[in-house]
Amino acid sequence: MVESVVNEKNEPQIISTVTDVQEHHLSGRQTAAILLMIFGEDEAADILSRLLPDEVQGLGEAMFEIRNVTEEEVNLVFDRFVERARSRTTVGYRADKQIQNMFNKALGPSRAANMLSRVRPQQNCAELNQLKWMTAEEVVEMIADEHPQLMAVVLSFLDPEIAGKVLQKLDADIQDDVVFRVASMGAISANAVSDIESLLSKQVQKPGVIIGSRAGNASDAAAIMNNVEKPAEQRIIKALLKRDKSMARAIEEEMLVFSDLIALEDKSLGTLIRSVENPVLLLAIKGAESSLAKKMFACMSKRAAQSIQDELAEMGPVSKDDVIIAQKQIVALARLMAEEGTIILKGHSDDFV
Repeated sequence: MVESVVNEKNEPQIISTVTDVQEHHLSGRQTAAILLMIFGEDEAADILSRLLPDEVQGLGEAMFEIRNVTEEEVNLVFDRFVERARSRTTVGYRADKQIQNMFNKALGPSRAANMLSRVRPQQNCAELNQLKWMTAEEVVEMIADEHPQLMAVVLSFLDPEIAGKVLQKLDADIQDDVVFRVASMGAISANAVSDIESLLSKQVQKPGVIIGSRAGNASDAAAIMNNVEKPAEQRIIKALLKRDKSMARAIEEEMLVFSDLIALEDKSLGTLIRSVENPVLLLAIKGAESSLAKKMFACMSKRAAQSIQDELAEMGPVSKDDVIIAQKQIVALARLMAEEGTIILKGHSDDFV
């Protein structure tokens, strides 16, 4: 979807996505495609260059779908766009410096820098954005002879699905080392980003300028591991447990969280629920999202579901910490039952025949 245009000074100007034109049965993506077709080729190309690969593909498909759009539909889309653009304010424009100053005053420079590294939107230069357009095979070829630390930095910049594919194609002997480095690297230095840019420049022969960096942690490592096939996952986790047990457990915890249980098949979820003690189940459901709670009730007998619902109705406020502990207990049980083959977790169905 189109979310930005460039003004005369080549500065990003945020614009609300145009809503669906319901009267003419145009989807939001088709509406955005019409806007791009209205722009000149250079302006449209500039906008496309700022989007992600799947967004570019979606808009390309939509452009072919709306080749026969009527003049009335074009006028309506354009009117909606102009109306939305006029309603925007300049609050937050070029706010980076203002936000940094506020955080520095509130937290001090050191803590502010640490916090901002986690919350600031990633601002990679065009060079680093090339990573998003590369296949797993191309990335592996680029980093195969590099140090595991640089491999870890590259993986942390990739989408988890691609990073998982890259990890599996690396030498098995270093896979756990790379995952460990992703989980423990923290804020990525400008020098590390420069090293990636140097690698990429050999691929695309195009200079780049660093304007930002990010940080790696257990969540990043878990996201990558969630896209690794089960045999490789088990081998890497086993190696990590020998290297750093607490880090391995942290990654495992991030790989499966309570909300992920909604992906379980009804049979597996029902088996899990019946294995949980009632007080723990009550606390966990108390803090669960409504969609997951509804599915959990559906996997119980009507009598059991009604009993739980009655107890929840009578239950007063509970500590958030108690809810988190209960949910983690259920997640740990789910992982154990999956290892025993009692239930099947999402993505692990290929473990059984």
